[in-house]
Amino acid sequence: MSKITVRQPNLREWESKNVSKQQIADYKAFNFVDGEGVRCSLYVSGCLFACEGCYNRAIQNFNYGVPYTKELEDQIIADLSQDYVQGMTLLGGEPFLNTEVCLSLVKRIRIEFGDSKDIWAWSGYTLEQLLEETPDKQELLSYLDVLVDGPFILGQKNLNLQFRGSSNQRIIDVVPSLEQGQAILWAKCTDATETYEPIKKDI
Repeated sequence: MSKITVRQPNLREWESKNVSKQQIADYKAFNFVDGEGVRCSLYVSGCLFACEGCYNRAIQNFNYGVPYTKELEDQIIADLSQDYVQGMTLLGGEPFLNTEVCLSLVKRIRIEFGDSKDIWAWSGYTLEQLLEETPDKQELLSYLDVLVDGPFILGQKNLNLQFRGSSNQRIIDVVPSLEQGQAILWAKCTDATETYEPIKKDI
């Protein structure tokens, strides 16, 4: 069994209002890697899970980056208005420990676009944890279409997985999951079945 090297909070131990500095590590418009289709991705600053092997270790710091502003939010909305953009992705960092920022954005997305743009998020929390978490986390969850849940576990790393880094993580279809009170996996998941060695070039 793989050793799990990640912090795990007690129920409602970590609260956004106590840790978030409302900082943004990065914003990437029109990318193809953070979910299905063309997406706009907001990387929030700050995470307490501290997963071993995290590829965004620098932005675990809640003070990293720049403040979230209305100007940035306006730019995101303008970018999302392009017909070829499928949706918005929240990641970081930990979106559910930056709920004030994320809720401001997702509420505006729903006002501006209704359900025509989907909203994805990556989180170290599992769906089951979020269903019992603080009201702000549950509210943010209710705005999502897809949740990639669970911490990255280095001992379960698997490069064949679509949109995930380790085999404990799941791609969850949020709307039916909330309706049924249990995790319903995203039906479009297509994990690779073969592993290919990277090409090595002699220098």
